[in-house]
Amino acid sequence: MDVHQLKTLIHVAELGSLSKAADRLRIAQPALSRQIRMLEQEIGQPLFERHGRGMQITDVGRDVLAHATRIMAELDAIRATTSGGGSSYRGAVTIGMTSTVAEIATVPLATRVKREHPQLAIRFASAFSGHVLDWLQRGEVDIGISYDPQPMRSLRIRPVMTESLLLVGAGAEGLERSEAVAFASLAGRDLVLPSPRHGLRAIVEDCARKAGITLAASVEADSFGGMIALVRGGFGPTILPLAPIYAQVERGELSAAPLVDPAPTRRVVLAFPADRPVSPAARFVGDAFMEIAADLVGRGVWLGHKLAPDRA
Repeated sequence: MDVHQLKTLIHVAELGSLSKAADRLRIAQPALSRQIRMLEQEIGQPLFERHGRGMQITDVGRDVLAHATRIMAELDAIRATTSGGGSSYRGAVTIGMTSTVAEIATVPLATRVKREHPQLAIRFASAFSGHVLDWLQRGEVDIGISYDPQPMRSLRIRPVMTESLLLVGAGAEGLERSEAVAFASLAGRDLVLPSPRHGLRAIVEDCARKAGITLAASVEADSFGGMIALVRGGFGPTILPLAPIYAQVERGELSAAPLVDPAPTRRVVLAFPADRPVSPAARFVGDAFMEIAADLVGRGVWLGHKLAPDRA
């Protein structure tokens, strides 16, 4: 039994398919199948039931999976304990994040890294939350910042904050942060919304159901920049967090107001891989992001409330 077999077990169990796990890990499917067979032979019982739709983990497999997850976490804890931290970090850390978080965090995070570890390169990549987590699982990024992911044994999640989402309009619309807007008042209004594949749209539609209304999108846009341009172009207000538009609201180019009954929110998390080592440099970048987020929340730039972090 070795770490590679346990890593394979985690991903096959999570995806329910050898072919999908092979694609994620970029390892030939026969090699993964051989690792699972060897692990089953050593344990003496089947870990999966094979069928035409993929692989279903057995009760024994679930017990082994729980141990495998703890073993990987303990190995990473040992590495973290012995990694030290006095010297300047070198190399590169790639961080994947959603576009709204990128608007908030890119500059302060790059500034912090360059100030404390000038020889450490940081690379930013932005996409939808699902893409960010996929990149992390494939090893294409070292850290991921996402919204409300489903529990995954291949990832370790540190909660950052619960983010408040506001009604955002053009400056002339005169929305005030001190005056809440009832969600039900959005019925029949032209809105700029992301497409249904976007996680933000699901949150907004859920709030609409709770308020007993149906939303009307005058136009859909999945990019942050596109949504803001459309709002400023008079196509209607949208729903976004305050932080990425804070400067524009302060300048009067946009206006924003909290929504209530219900108040839309989403959870921001920091994600690390659970199936491979996390470098000391990546841990530093993750901790730096947590501190930047806490500062922005404390200053009222990033509306929401900080969550107690679980150490990765």
